[in-house]
Amino acid sequence: MEKILDIITEKMQRAFADAGYDASFGRVTVSNRPDLCEYQCNGALSAAKQYHCAPIQIAKAVVEKLDANDYSLVEAVMPGFINLKLSGLFLQNYLEQMRTAPDFGVEKLGAGKTIVVDYGGANVAKPLHIGHLRPAIIGEALKRLYAFFGYNTIGDVHLGDWGLQMGLIITELQERQPELPYFDPDYTGDYPAEPPFTLSDLEEIYPAASAKKKVDQDFAARAHTATFELQLGRRGYRAIWQHIMNISIPDLRRIYDSLDVHFEKWLGESDADPYIPAMIQDLKDRGFAVESEGALVFPVAEATDKKEVPPCILVKSDGAAIYATTDLATMVQRMQDWNPDKILYVTDKRQALHFEQIFRAAHRSGIVKPETELEHLGHGTMNGKDGKPFKTRDGGVLRLETLIADMTAFVRAKVVENRIVAGSEIDDTTAKIALAALKYGDLSNQPTKDYNFDLERFAAFEGNTGPYILYTIVRIKSILAKYGPWEQLPIQEPSNALAKDLMIAITKFDPALESALKSSAPNLICAYIYDLAGCVNKFYHDTPILKEEDENLKAGNIALLGLAKNILETSIHLLGFSAPEKM
Repeated sequence: MEKILDIITEKMQRAFADAGYDASFGRVTVSNRPDLCEYQCNGALSAAKQYHCAPIQIAKAVVEKLDANDYSLVEAVMPGFINLKLSGLFLQNYLEQMRTAPDFGVEKLGAGKTIVVDYGGANVAKPLHIGHLRPAIIGEALKRLYAFFGYNTIGDVHLGDWGLQMGLIITELQERQPELPYFDPDYTGDYPAEPPFTLSDLEEIYPAASAKKKVDQDFAARAHTATFELQLGRRGYRAIWQHIMNISIPDLRRIYDSLDVHFEKWLGESDADPYIPAMIQDLKDRGFAVESEGALVFPVAEATDKKEVPPCILVKSDGAAIYATTDLATMVQRMQDWNPDKILYVTDKRQALHFEQIFRAAHRSGIVKPETELEHLGHGTMNGKDGKPFKTRDGGVLRLETLIADMTAFVRAKVVENRIVAGSEIDDTTAKIALAALKYGDLSNQPTKDYNFDLERFAAFEGNTGPYILYTIVRIKSILAKYGPWEQLPIQEPSNALAKDLMIAITKFDPALESALKSSAPNLICAYIYDLAGCVNKFYHDTPILKEEDENLKAGNIALLGLAKNILETSIHLLGFSAPEKM
């Protein structure tokens, strides 16, 4: 479905042409003076230079060629502006098309295309912490947005399951339980089905081992060796690794599920490992990989670089692969299995150089096709209310599960205190409001910027918050329920100025989503629905909806609110949360 701005621009361009001027001058924009008009065209000012006549003369000639039925206001004003206000009939017809079209008429820009969204970035054997919040919910929102535009979307958590943390756990476990058969190189029997540790044990073993490697060089060396031997396929170490995976992944799934974040693929660095040897050999054979100080590297610097871009290290001097190696091998796997048109990575912005290196290596070597788009969305950090890094009282990193629990407890107290719903509905309502508060509080910020986490502000029922958006939706639901069946009611002309404002706000749905898609910016969806919710509430407060005596007028207002509700619910689904029935 064509965007409203494109429609009126095409009409304006035809009017310029019909008046004898070049159609390219007929570009229409949203007015920067909403007190005067809704849209404007300044093309007459530019055209005057080419046609050597007064801008107002051109503007008046163009206005005469416009269809007056499309506008409630169309005027040429000095020195040559063309001001427009859309007619109620024009808006009625446009919104009725939106109401009846699949997905409100949004063009499926991604039809026939595949995108892989690499987000989450969880490490096995480690609890998720607050640093995992942003990549999870930003990535999920973008994945849903791409799917809405018709892309075949594949979300991959890309687990950290093959690095030094594995060697640290193995080495620490060996020090604690050296008698276990996993450490006997001559053992040929079956390994125990049950792991020699619990999830709680793992969460204690890793930080202990990590701290030990900083002060014990021998321990650190043995951990590096264990990592290398694991990657080479040592049987006992692979068995320990499998135990770790079997324990860690279900817990990770549980926490991601609580955030309504869901991955199509649960692949990790280990899944890329089989592709590494052939990839490395190919890069060596074609001269892309060269030796440097005992390591194998891929030089990626370009003559146009304004700052140094170091070579991409593929194999360290000790023979171990690193993140760059597995990331490139993962691209090999993804191109082989899915042949995506785009791969989008959502990680901390501090990894920008890493992705610049591997993107250059991937394109230069042909690991990905020249037309395959690679994008890194580097997000900012979430800080505490005071603007400082978010820490626990003892100075540690706050667990993500704890953050979710804190938000849920805070919202639950408000739900109970204000008697928002009956006892049987408290848990479900609380969970939805808390998730909206948490996600909207994050997503309403520009992804690349840092922001301060403020539990009280994010959970407020007023202002630019998730609960405010939910409250608006629930309010509309209540009105519609009282009215009765409304789904088939057609859109009518606006009943008043506030109705017209709401209609214009609804027409901006498609442009807002497309801008969010092109900019990888879910915050643009948040900004849109906040404005839309504001229009809904102004319309509701100043218009007698259910008390309207004219049944035809009442039906038109109900149809308009119903469309607004559907737009809002679709938008929050894209952001990754949903509205309760009552609030």
